Amino acid sequence: MHAYRTHTCGELRKSHVGETVKLSGWLHRRRDHGGVMFIDLRDHYGLTQVVFNPGSPGFGTVERLRAESVITLEGKVVARDESLVNPNLATGEIEVVAGEVSVQSEAAELPLPVFGEPEYPEDIRLKHRYLDLRRETLHKNMVLRSQVIASLRRRMIEQGFTEYQTPILTASSPEGARDFLVPSRLHPGEFYALPQAPQQFKQLLMVSGFDRYFQIAPCFRDEDARADRSPGEFYQLDIEMSFVTQEDVFSAIEPVMAGVFSEFADWEGKGRTVPEGAFPRIPYAEAMAKYGSDKPDLRNPIELADVSEFFEDDSKTGFGIFAKIIAGGGRVIAIPAPKAAAEKSRKFFDELDKWAKKEMQAPGLGYARLKEADGGGVDSQDPVLKNFEPALLATLLEKLGLSAGDGIFFSAGKKGEAYKLAGAARTKVGEELGLIEEGVFRLCWIVDFPMYEYDEDNKKVDFSHNPFSMPQGGMDALLEADTEEKQLDLKAYQYDIVCNGVELSSGAIRNHSPELMLKAFELAGYGPDVVEAEFGGMLNAFRYGAPPHGGIAPGVDRIVMLLADAENIRDVTLFPMNQQARDLMMQAPSPVDDKQLKELNIRLAPQVKS
Repeated sequence: MHAYRTHTCGELRKSHVGETVKLSGWLHRRRDHGGVMFIDLRDHYGLTQVVFNPGSPGFGTVERLRAESVITLEGKVVARDESLVNPNLATGEIEVVAGEVSVQSEAAELPLPVFGEPEYPEDIRLKHRYLDLRRETLHKNMVLRSQVIASLRRRMIEQGFTEYQTPILTASSPEGARDFLVPSRLHPGEFYALPQAPQQFKQLLMVSGFDRYFQIAPCFRDEDARADRSPGEFYQLDIEMSFVTQEDVFSAIEPVMAGVFSEFADWEGKGRTVPEGAFPRIPYAEAMAKYGSDKPDLRNPIELADVSEFFEDDSKTGFGIFAKIIAGGGRVIAIPAPKAAAEKSRKFFDELDKWAKKEMQAPGLGYARLKEADGGGVDSQDPVLKNFEPALLATLLEKLGLSAGDGIFFSAGKKGEAYKLAGAARTKVGEELGLIEEGVFRLCWIVDFPMYEYDEDNKKVDFSHNPFSMPQGGMDALLEADTEEKQLDLKAYQYDIVCNGVELSSGAIRNHSPELMLKAFELAGYGPDVVEAEFGGMLNAFRYGAPPHGGIAPGVDRIVMLLADAENIRDVTLFPMNQQARDLMMQAPSPVDDKQLKELNIRLAPQVKS
């Protein structure tokens, strides 16, 4: 018989009844029933109930052990009585009557419990992550993560892609976040950078004659933590293709993304679905106008509407606040709230206004509750619509598709600020009214991103997204953009994949022409000397024959987060840092001794007080 086990703790079934087996695992839980002791023995594969009768060889040994001690035991598999079968356990039809027990490792008093998974302070959980990972939910999440990565890899290979590994020690990248720098011992005073993304390398692979590249790539960015991104590092499915249009990228990637979401939609019996057919394609401008966001949650049926035209003349509305905002160049955006007036009290509307002021740092949300008018039709006694001319109000409600019993919220201000609040309010209203469709993954493409945007701080046109994207219309479009207005109208072959309001990836068809790239940078105010200095390596490579190419990089962590139905990226990451970018378990970052610094030719400057 094997030294530690003949079966795993998730393997035994009724067909094994009568067999003598050996199991090893962690003492998950112990229960005493009238002198008979029951334990749940746990390993990576599951749980098995083990019975210790009084006087059995291992009874006294197990009785004194703390939870999470590691033991090996021998015993006989017996069937449970029908009334005692546990249908929620794979091994629920059997139990093992134990004999001999060996203690492999005795557990000290636990800093946090494993059984039951009670809420516990995050700093304790992260410091003792190896215990946290024993908990069923996290443990299953990590197995799911591995399975998702295996599925992505398999699907990419089926689509004709080949996996290559790009360097980890490299130069600074143009991604925009702060680099993690690594000092060079051999080159005093010089530093490597950890890659924010393999962007330049994957494009250089296309220049090198490779055709369809992918890798599960680690990326490093020195930025603040967010719920959907761990500080320090994250993983993405990095992809690049040669001789492709935007349509070719969509055709290659949609089966991969739809396939992985469909494969794991019913994970843990969640019963979710993925709509069949091509992903909807939503132009950026339309997404902002309808949803107030370039990562819209299509499970929410609410659509925004610009209703500025209805408030321009305050003699017809009796509401001068909005008229003044519009006269100053602002906009008024309506957020419909179906059935809100009929189903919610005034407190609901007031609370949304308070939310806008507190959480969004906005002046507030106007609102109107719609009811049947005394003389027929619909009116509202709330200030925004109270004094509207009846015909104008009827036209407004027709545009919004609203009637008595519905509600409306209004976001007003500068265009960008008004849409930002309206987009957040759309989500909030949808959640509060229970309108968010459940049990479905709705994926879409956001396309036609603007090539440039106006930089208010520097009072100039600058790149809005990715400076290496191909402008729609190519060189002709750039040459014709001889005014600021025309430049801001230029669109790029840039695209995002969004799922349920979460941006999974950004991608683009690349600008592979040196002349076109220099012109694109020129419109943003960067001369050829700047481009040569910052991106000369890639630019020179393009001068030796570069194919048209494009790619995308879906975030692995975010995909798993959605599939696991987790609220935080740390719940799908093995050993994450905390919000302050510290690894509490390994105590990193940490000071290094003078000997190491001397080898690296580094002297620490006095710490600057912030």
